[in-house]
Amino acid sequence: MHVLTRALLVASAFAAASPAWAQDIAAGERSWNKCRACHQIGETAKNGVGPHLNGLFGRHTGEVAGYSYSAANKSANLTWDEAIFADYIKDPRAKIPGTKMVFAGIKNEKEIADLTAFLKQFGKDGKKL
Repeated sequence: MHVLTRALLVASAFAAASPAWAQDIAAGERSWNKCRACHQIGETAKNGVGPHLNGLFGRHTGEVAGYSYSAANKSANLTWDEAIFADYIKDPRAKIPGTKMVFAGIKNEKEIADLTAFLKQFGKDGKKL
């Protein structure tokens, strides 16, 4: 086997096994602390300044019953998935101009992935999946 090929295989194996590439739910829970002033999650979650985030992924924008969304959020016609959430959480007002969400954003890709993993644990009923 060529030396360069071996080096590439070793580097690929190391990158695949690296814990830095895995989503870290505990780190996501720590990141959630930035969100909890306005949002709730879990079995007892209610709408507050922002809507509860139970069952976020797969849900359409402006869809949580009992929450008063901005017209911009209601008409955004987005379905939350990992890519849309990652883009939104970096700069909510850039993704949905006119949203009521006032948040500076999370720019770090790893932190976004960890937060996503934390949020994805919760089903529509707030129970962990």
